[in-house]
Amino acid sequence: MPELLDDAKGHWRPMRESDLRAVQAVAEVVHPAYPEDAAIFAERLRLYGGGCLVFEDSASREIAAYVVSHPWRANDPPALNEPLGALPREAGTYYIHDLALLPWARGLGIASATVDRLVAVARTAGLPTVSLIAVNGSTGFWRRHGFEEAASAGLRQKLRSYDAAAQFMVRTL
Repeated sequence: MPELLDDAKGHWRPMRESDLRAVQAVAEVVHPAYPEDAAIFAERLRLYGGGCLVFEDSASREIAAYVVSHPWRANDPPALNEPLGALPREAGTYYIHDLALLPWARGLGIASATVDRLVAVARTAGLPTVSLIAVNGSTGFWRRHGFEEAASAGLRQKLRSYDAAAQFMVRTL
């Protein structure tokens, strides 16, 4: 697993309900073009708390990053800002719904450390892939972590709900 740089003074920990306001604030800074209601984060936490983490700065106790992830159906990413209702009984992928870091927390190894952690969760669950929708010019980051673009004609409409540059990406385990 990649090591955090010395400047990364903090740790990943399980997200709590009391963190949701801070998670929403990070989302508003990092993803202003992809807004999601607070209820979406609350639902993901309720449905699969084990896939919801926050990076807490040791000195300030500020939430500097978060990740929301869960088992899901292969090649069928959830739409932006839509509730899931329930997780599928037969998941075909581990879906990274969102990984967001405040600007000052980037480049410290924080994101890489959690990607490796999520891949390990997917392997333990016996899922064959990890998938996501890359936005904000993040495809290079995801490629460095073994993800490849995997868009199909059926996904184009769903990707448009993000923007023209959004990419569905998959890492085979």
